[in-house]
Amino acid sequence: MVDASPKAVDGAVLFDLLRDIEARCTTHAAGLPQREEVEEIWEGVLFSAGGHTLVAPLGEVKEIINYTPDITAVPGTKSWLLGVANIRGNLLPIVDLQAYLLGRATVPGRRSRVLVLDHEGVFSGLLVDQMVGIRHFRSSEQTEESVPLPETIGRFVENCFEQDQEVWPVFSMLKLAENPEFLLAAA
Repeated sequence: MVDASPKAVDGAVLFDLLRDIEARCTTHAAGLPQREEVEEIWEGVLFSAGGHTLVAPLGEVKEIINYTPDITAVPGTKSWLLGVANIRGNLLPIVDLQAYLLGRATVPGRRSRVLVLDHEGVFSGLLVDQMVGIRHFRSSEQTEESVPLPETIGRFVENCFEQDQEVWPVFSMLKLAENPEFLLAAA
């Protein structure tokens, strides 16, 4: 206890008292929380096309819309270009992704969706068999493992993630949008 009387306090005594307080605080102090490394989370849109389940980077899919059969055919185009749809006043080319990749037309069903991509002026919708959901992966789940895919799909796969003993191929919408064959829909 410090004497609060107005007597002059020797500087050495005061210094010893402060050192004693510091030592007691250090002895009883809890450690500071350690900074933990936060693992990066990658998000993707899980969908299926041609019987293959794929995941596209969430940032490469601008929008997901319900498939509408109100598509206007465009004469003189390849069979995989279904036509154009009026989506909120904008004309959106609709591509059957399965027909483009595998040569067989998608039979639209209740779970069929159109994944909209917009990359450097390439604005189009990709009809997929079904949109399964959004999937989250930790960066540590990226793997060298792969799944057997037809070459026509595999050329657009950048990498894979493994989660729950299942391997998920990452389908790059950007690679697709930059592919010269995809950009030339004229027959």
